[in-house]
Amino acid sequence: MAQRGVLVIAHGSSKPEWVQLVDEAVSRVRLDLPVEIGFLELVPGRAIADAIQSLRRRGVDEIIAVPLFVSSGSTHIEEIGYLLGVISKPRLPFKEKPIPLEIPVHYTPAMDGHPLIGEIVTERARKLSQRPEEEVVVLVGHGSEVSGFREKWEEGANQLAAQVQRALGFRQTVYASLHPDHLHEVVRAWSARHRVLVLPLFLSEGYFTKKVIPSKLAGLDYVYSGETYLPHPLISRWIEETVRDAIGQSRRAPSAATQ
Repeated sequence: MAQRGVLVIAHGSSKPEWVQLVDEAVSRVRLDLPVEIGFLELVPGRAIADAIQSLRRRGVDEIIAVPLFVSSGSTHIEEIGYLLGVISKPRLPFKEKPIPLEIPVHYTPAMDGHPLIGEIVTERARKLSQRPEEEVVVLVGHGSEVSGFREKWEEGANQLAAQVQRALGFRQTVYASLHPDHLHEVVRAWSARHRVLVLPLFLSEGYFTKKVIPSKLAGLDYVYSGETYLPHPLISRWIEETVRDAIGQSRRAPSAATQ
């Protein structure tokens, strides 16, 4: 039987505290499998290829690759799939070449509208809410202006919006993106009549949550804490569930790679 291993892939950052949050989340994963983290960029010595080599040294001959990304609409998802050889003809040009691999790779979806992610966003909304029936929640994500990717962003975000709405009964829960940029427009329209709660759909705090979102909403009336997915413990549980789902799929179709 193949020795499976888990490759968690994150974007990476030059800020050590960002990397530490990812490391801590993965350290809490409870799976009876080898687990390594690979970063797409900005973390020297810990690239995706480095993590794969580490898994191979641990005897792994089948990889479950889990992208620690908010949305399958991120162009980085396509890039990673290309690097891993599970996307042979990417829709966008990439400078890097695929990593040489001679073992199967099962590439899982990003977080999107997964119920565990919905629980995190719902918890964030509950903390800011006073009278949900009189409030509007605006979920804001990075988004994409590239056709085919934009729709994936919208699909996952709208799934999260529906989960928050069902759980807490707000006046409305909607999605706004930074790309294309209609965050200010959406918040301005709703805040004229309702108390607006703005929740970022971002993996961790950083430039977008601390600088970009507040600057775009300058002068508007809204409530915002800037809390992101990490360091919530459900991210570790999401990784576990994603791996178990991939194992179930590989048992039904051993040669298939999910995307």
